[in-house]
Amino acid sequence: MQEEVRRTSAVEILRSVWGRRKWLAIVVFTVPLAAGVSLIMFLPNVYRSGATVLVDRQQVPESMVRPTVTSALETRLHTISQEILSRSRLEALIHRFGLYADLRKRVSQEEVIDRMRKDIRLDLKSVKQDEYRGVTIAFTISYEGRDPETVARVANTLASFYIEENLKVRERQAAGTSEFLKVQISEVKKRLDQQEATVSEFKKRYLGELPQQMEGNLSTIERLNTQLRLNSDNQTRALERREAIGRQLADAGSLGGATGPEAGIDQLTKLNEELRRMRTVFSDKYPDVVRLKQEIAALERDLAEGKTTPRDTGKTPGPANPYVLRLRQMQSDVDSEINILKGEEKRLRAALTSYIGRVENAPRREQEFRELSRDYDTTRENYASLMKRYEEAQLAENMEQRQKGEQFRVIDPAFPSGEPTAPNRLRYLLMVLAASGALAVASVVLAEQLNASFHSVDDLRSLSTVPVLLSIPLIVTADDTARQLRRFRLGTASFAVGLVLIVGLSWFFAHGNEQLTSFLSRGGR
Repeated sequence: MQEEVRRTSAVEILRSVWGRRKWLAIVVFTVPLAAGVSLIMFLPNVYRSGATVLVDRQQVPESMVRPTVTSALETRLHTISQEILSRSRLEALIHRFGLYADLRKRVSQEEVIDRMRKDIRLDLKSVKQDEYRGVTIAFTISYEGRDPETVARVANTLASFYIEENLKVRERQAAGTSEFLKVQISEVKKRLDQQEATVSEFKKRYLGELPQQMEGNLSTIERLNTQLRLNSDNQTRALERREAIGRQLADAGSLGGATGPEAGIDQLTKLNEELRRMRTVFSDKYPDVVRLKQEIAALERDLAEGKTTPRDTGKTPGPANPYVLRLRQMQSDVDSEINILKGEEKRLRAALTSYIGRVENAPRREQEFRELSRDYDTTRENYASLMKRYEEAQLAENMEQRQKGEQFRVIDPAFPSGEPTAPNRLRYLLMVLAASGALAVASVVLAEQLNASFHSVDDLRSLSTVPVLLSIPLIVTADDTARQLRRFRLGTASFAVGLVLIVGLSWFFAHGNEQLTSFLSRGGR
């Protein structure tokens, strides 16, 4: 029973507060509600359309042609976005499609371009390749605006910009790589030619002293030593032969004036004795043995032909003995042979000295040649590596020109949207309704807290110990009624005018204000 009394008492209190503050609550509730509803209803519709672009990977296997464009796709997309969102590109699109006609009348061109940058959105679509990263396989380029047809055309134009710019970027990078390698090859080729000329000049200057000629020089030295030994042996034999001939001439002179067959027979006997003596030491193929055989055969032939002068003729002796003349001729031939051998020995020793000098200089030349060859080999390897890379870069450039590399392809073009993406009027109306109600309740509570007057006898009794004897109700006269009616009419008219002004201001701020719509749709970001 007590709870029912308390509930009845609370209801009475609410009725009493409503009776006192109803107009305040109505005004505080109606004004923001009218402002919010009119503002929401006057906001322009904003449409968004997007084109989906698929990333086609390189058609030629990378094992066959290595691409020169190695930058990450995401990085390249952001680079292309900066190019497309540049002032010149966006300004051309604004004039081409007549975008932001109302906004351009109120703000500067820079603000209009900045607004368009905010209306363009790039969304990447990727698949998870591993635990740490994903691979972008497609992306969506979208645009929002008031006219759905224009929005779709702008989105498709932006997608075509991405496709064209990607081709240009890849071709430019491939061509730039080829041009860079070409310049590098030209510089390295010039340096390589200079080093080749230096190495060639070094080889010409120190021909015969090079390290790769060491083996040939050593074999030549060995051959010259062998020739010197043979020359020395030949000179020894020639000297021995000369001494033998000298002895033969002396023997022939000891015969005095003896002439005729007796002198020839004596000489033949001495030659045969010398031949037997030499055969005991040398073989029949020894040169002196062969020479003695030839002399004996010639002397026997002369004796057989009777070319000697008889002693009993009594005539004056003729010319010298043919045998003596032959010995002198042989002695002269041996002298000539000895001179030739000495000249050959001098030549061989000079050549040997030269080759020995080459061998001695070989270590120094080897060190010098190694220093030259080190730079030359390094430059040659660098040149070969650059040539290989240049050929690969030309293949990659040709592939990009034939559009066989990574490409962008539109798989889902943008279409005009049938439903606006912003504003979400139902959501905003509910928010405005809740905010207006909360504001009205708060204003009533605040007014009650600030008002210190007593509204009932119970309020007075609760605060005072003096007993209340009686209460006099409010006496309302006809003048009071008329006065309240006039106030009501004046307040109603003022309230109506205020609502009209609020609706007009809302229309002024919201009509065509796409920026406000975008601000609300982005949550105030």
